[in-house]
Amino acid sequence: MEVTRLFDLLDNYLERYPNQEAALACKRNGAWVKFSIQQYIELTNNISYGMLKLGIKPGDKVGIVSGNRPEWNMIDFATMQIGAISIPIYPTISQDDYRHILNHAEMKMIFIEGKELRNKLQPIMPEVKTLKEIYTFNEQGSEYRFLDQLIELGKENPEPEKLSKIKAEIKPDDLATIIYTSGTTGYPKGVMLSHSNIVNQIKNLEMTPAKWSKTALSFLPLCHAYERMLVYLYQYLGMSVYYAESLATIAENIKEINPTMMSAVPRLLEKIYDKLFLSGKKLPFVQRKLYYWAFSVATKYQLDGMGWGLKTQLKLADKLIYSKWRAAIGGNFDIVVSGGSAIQPHIASFFSAIGMPVFEGYGLSETSPVIAVSQRGKHGRKFGTVGPPLPGVEVKLGERNEIICRGHNVMLGYYKDPELTAEVIDKDGWLHTGDIGKFTPEGQLIITGRLKSIFKTSFGKYVNPQAVESKFTESPLIENMIVLGENKKFAAALISPDFAYLKSWCGQHKIKYSTNEEMIEHPEIIKRYQEEVKAYNKFFGDFEQVKRYQLVPEEWTASAGFLSPTLKIKRNVIEKHYAERIEKLFA
Repeated sequence: MEVTRLFDLLDNYLERYPNQEAALACKRNGAWVKFSIQQYIELTNNISYGMLKLGIKPGDKVGIVSGNRPEWNMIDFATMQIGAISIPIYPTISQDDYRHILNHAEMKMIFIEGKELRNKLQPIMPEVKTLKEIYTFNEQGSEYRFLDQLIELGKENPEPEKLSKIKAEIKPDDLATIIYTSGTTGYPKGVMLSHSNIVNQIKNLEMTPAKWSKTALSFLPLCHAYERMLVYLYQYLGMSVYYAESLATIAENIKEINPTMMSAVPRLLEKIYDKLFLSGKKLPFVQRKLYYWAFSVATKYQLDGMGWGLKTQLKLADKLIYSKWRAAIGGNFDIVVSGGSAIQPHIASFFSAIGMPVFEGYGLSETSPVIAVSQRGKHGRKFGTVGPPLPGVEVKLGERNEIICRGHNVMLGYYKDPELTAEVIDKDGWLHTGDIGKFTPEGQLIITGRLKSIFKTSFGKYVNPQAVESKFTESPLIENMIVLGENKKFAAALISPDFAYLKSWCGQHKIKYSTNEEMIEHPEIIKRYQEEVKAYNKFFGDFEQVKRYQLVPEEWTASAGFLSPTLKIKRNVIEKHYAERIEKLFA
């Protein structure tokens, strides 16, 4: 059958892959719970029937505040196939952001997972005058009704003919979902995406030459456009989607299900890389030398143009070392899609060398989300690039090398904000991303920074802070960093150390570790960071170099509000939080 609306994916799956053991799966009470496509469709339809009985109509807004679980997908499809608008919301945002989204979207119904989220949202509920229905997933002791009751309501009030009629009236260009972008400044904006926006992504990604498999692991938030679209793609291709229990159990879950595909953000891959790097420190001298030789060889891996000598070394390293790493990690990956932010080329080389081929992609929520993605085939993939533009998407460089795009992926606009929409989509339909970039001679896109982040020193020199930050965070000692210097004489930085690595370093150098606050004041540690900053400054011109810096004791995390859900630093939050420290840097 032809898929033209997102909920068509269910019938397509049933028609093409009726015997797949699991369409969706998650782990509960120590065992994997699997849902066949038949069960998936039945539960989804019953949720739709329950919603119809409660008076949910086409155009009504339905929110999902939850981590990844099969019921998330069921609610998502159940909402869209009755013409209502599905609105996924991050479980990690602030109470103010929840207040803004629920009121701005005029939420009619909401599903909330877990006691902690209920407690966070409960004080806001009376302020949302449009909100009529509140459900939880399985917290039957709460004051709200729970999902099983809605499913039961649907079973008792089936209306297949009414549902079929509503589905038939929904057009591909109709609004399917509103995604409130996490952003790094201000309140979230409501990105309106049609069925067609996302379906075109799925079809054009399927056309890219990749060896799709039958099992995918998902752990990035489904409320993010990137992971959500990939999970739709997995279902379009008839793959089984297994949801990891948590970030902490990813390695264990990989071993259990042996997936051939998953997506990741660069920071996760960097953490695996760092963990593998640290593991070698404990080995005896000869083994340690062999271990780090293999490590170094992996970072030199290239897709094309490797000499005979390097190929021979890689083959030997694979036999002696990489095969053991694959066994520890899971060992069956055909493709790892990296997105959300740029991955450092040596990290992409490393994982591809050891048998976890990294394919990098780029896009925004406003572009449904893919603009460009690495592909198999000639000139389809090159480390340090995000690949060529997706078929059907035009990409060019505008003023100051801003990346602008036009095509089937461009959003309908920002919800209830035509002026802001007009600021980012010009009269010719080009969406201005705010990112800057360049093309390789072969047509692959390279992202070089953000227009708004670039600043000018008082000497009139432009500095791209993200380029500096990206290079410095290659250091195992540096977890995160922000470079500043607008209208100042020089560039300065705040550095959040990688405290796990720092503890290991202290152990090797017989330094007793106490608290983060005390350790960043320790003379030996101060000296070590001075050496590191001096080493990385050599990669930059004089006006770009970090002349002053300060270590901070806090770990910058999404839960602490310093990072977006996709682990990008929130510059405005950090600048506000450390205002006094920043002032002293430039004093």
